Amino acid sequence: MRVSLAYGRGSIDVELPDERVTIIEPSHQAGLADERAAVVAALDAPIAALPLREQIRPESRITIVHTDITRATPNDRLIPWLLAYLESAGARRENITLLNGLGTHRPNTRAELEQMLTPTVVANYRCLNHEPENDEGHVPLGVTKTGAPALINRHVVEADVRIVTGFIEPHFFAGFSGGPKGIMPAVAAIQTVMSNHGAHHIGDRRATFGVTVGNPLWEELRDIALRVGPSFLLNVALNERRQIAGVFAGDLIPAHAVGIEFVRAGAMQRVKEPFDVVVTTNSGYPLDMNLYQAVKGMRAAELIVRDGGAVIIAAECAEGVPAGSPHERLLRSVPDGEALLAKLDASNTVWPEQWQGQIQALIQRRAEVHLHSTLDAATVRAAHLIPCRDIGAAVRARARNGARIAVLPQGPLTIPYLAAN
Repeated sequence: MRVSLAYGRGSIDVELPDERVTIIEPSHQAGLADERAAVVAALDAPIAALPLREQIRPESRITIVHTDITRATPNDRLIPWLLAYLESAGARRENITLLNGLGTHRPNTRAELEQMLTPTVVANYRCLNHEPENDEGHVPLGVTKTGAPALINRHVVEADVRIVTGFIEPHFFAGFSGGPKGIMPAVAAIQTVMSNHGAHHIGDRRATFGVTVGNPLWEELRDIALRVGPSFLLNVALNERRQIAGVFAGDLIPAHAVGIEFVRAGAMQRVKEPFDVVVTTNSGYPLDMNLYQAVKGMRAAELIVRDGGAVIIAAECAEGVPAGSPHERLLRSVPDGEALLAKLDASNTVWPEQWQGQIQALIQRRAEVHLHSTLDAATVRAAHLIPCRDIGAAVRARARNGARIAVLPQGPLTIPYLAAN
């Protein structure tokens, strides 16, 4: 059996044994016939909110938050359509700020902004990267549950109209992306994010794919996002071809809730029993740009792997771990995953991006994790993973013992779950 796995900007084909392989993919959701018309219709008939054009005045200060280069949001379509809509409603170009919701990720270059937003947009509008470490660029909005300051980007807080864009997909510890995540953590200060993403939340069994209500991490980020005041949501759902399959606009939380159920119907796939080997991806570019993001694909596989089994992930990691990032420094500071968990447990210190390392280590308590990537073997081992040059050979080596094998060709765009759950 030849299976095509999402990888980088394309795919890789892997030969697997026919008789014991189960392919698990999202249920297909058709792309919209006229994406732009659907977006405009959603803005004019939003969920639990006035039509967006009725909220716009010529003097309105408008901040649009968009996702960064690591996300698959079709910003190059959504943002120009949204800007044209706003200007047709009377908004003045000089009053519009486009804010790149980086969270704690690195700033995006001008070339990357042009790739995401189009060169025309970057040339004609104020386009800014969020600065998570710039305290002066934030407004205090109370504290988090651990007592850290809840700081949100000043451009968002002080806007007359806030528009949060993005796309909805299952998220490995916040339940689903999109919605309030477009404010918290996207435009929050680093200490606010580190508090919300601390070990106390990441280790909670409810902080997982598909769970929002009852998930303490998501509920806190929702509550902080709501402190900003009313925000207008424009989120989309994408199918496996990256076509827009659904548009959800309106008040931040109600519109997101409708989008969640649409995405849940396509992404969540039930299986009867765990597998010995699960082959997964990180859904290709842009999500598999680096190893930091690839933990999402590992986590999707871990949901259905048996204790003591193996997860094999294909993630290009063209950008590295990234090299020199907080994630890489934390991984290199310990000899293995157990030492990392012990380090987090023994200290009140929260390290930037520790949540990815924590989740990786928790996955490795249950299963071996093998990585097929462009990274050299030494870098992979320093990240406490097993290098895998040939996925097919690695699977066949285990299939000799009658192993049951699952494949997630689209990685975390598919969220499998066991029937008992």
